[in-house]
Amino acid sequence: MKKTKWLITATVGGLLLTTAAAGADSIAERVDGWLRGDVNITIDGETTGLHPVYIDGKAYLPVREAAGAMGYNVNWSKERIALEQEEGQPVDEEEEALLQLSGVISSLSKTDDGYRLEVLGHGTNQWMVLHVDEETVVSDSDGNAAQGAALEEGMRINAQYGPIIAMSYPGQSHAASIEIVGETLVREDAAFTVEQGDDGWQLQFAELQDSEFKPVLTLNGGKETLLITAQGTPVDWHQIVPGTKVKAYYGPMMTKSLPPQSPAHVIVVQDEALNIDQDTVDKFRDIAWELVPEQELEHLQTTKEEAQISWVSPELTSIMPADDDAKQVIEDVTEQGGQLISALYATDQDALLGPLQIVMHPDTGELLGFFIRM
Repeated sequence: MKKTKWLITATVGGLLLTTAAAGADSIAERVDGWLRGDVNITIDGETTGLHPVYIDGKAYLPVREAAGAMGYNVNWSKERIALEQEEGQPVDEEEEALLQLSGVISSLSKTDDGYRLEVLGHGTNQWMVLHVDEETVVSDSDGNAAQGAALEEGMRINAQYGPIIAMSYPGQSHAASIEIVGETLVREDAAFTVEQGDDGWQLQFAELQDSEFKPVLTLNGGKETLLITAQGTPVDWHQIVPGTKVKAYYGPMMTKSLPPQSPAHVIVVQDEALNIDQDTVDKFRDIAWELVPEQELEHLQTTKEEAQISWVSPELTSIMPADDDAKQVIEDVTEQGGQLISALYATDQDALLGPLQIVMHPDTGELLGFFIRM
């Protein structure tokens, strides 16, 4: 009978490994968690003897006992946990469903039993750490078998992983299979121009030639292009302006025009103003949504969950204060050299007016004003 085997990579914050024999005191001493004996766990309607430990509001279960209750054997080795279905247990095809990710290897490092890949791309998750080992099936675009050693930073791949993902950011999982699509070119530079056209966006890079900057490369971006910060949060094209530092994965095909043009696969925006932790992003997405003017709601093309949250320097932007009190706050923050929080929404009026940007106080969430639109 076919057996299911899941491989998990353990992370400091992602998995709590203990046994039912461990006392609540020892657990609390190590991770400051609380054993809840009054909470019972049921599996398929049957009560188990498992009780969760709560850490920072999240419930954790002992791996070995929880796996056993679900019909799996657990094997632990260094930083790896293997869950293998016990003999005679039925295979649940839904449980075996793997997740997909098509993207670029942004980082690669050797591990004791394989390779650790950071992948940016399109799929259920846009940023993942995938672990490749002897269990991973690696192939080229023609379906021919390949080795993990053939993987390189900058490669485009199609990956299947999961279905278990370690609770970390980015998520970590075992790569079941990887198809090597091809190479990409990488350029780390500041944007020279950024323009919107009928078919998408064009980002140009320039170099100093004969005492003036001249365009040397044009990248074409569209819906297939992933725009993301170094911390994995999405970026809107409007947030890339001349001078914004980016790391672009593109090509390798290029036109013979001057400057040459090439499709952009992934663009990592390295502007510190956009690098905000996910908890802060979620918080200000909720706040900003309540501050969207009612008359603007019908024009929004960005959902609440897609709003672009970033830091803004008031002395470098044109802000229309919400009222006199807000004007004074903006002046005080400017004088102190501080920053404010902005939420950007794309609208169906962008070509005429530009996007809607709401400005908030970073400590209170108070509405301070709006970016001046055309």
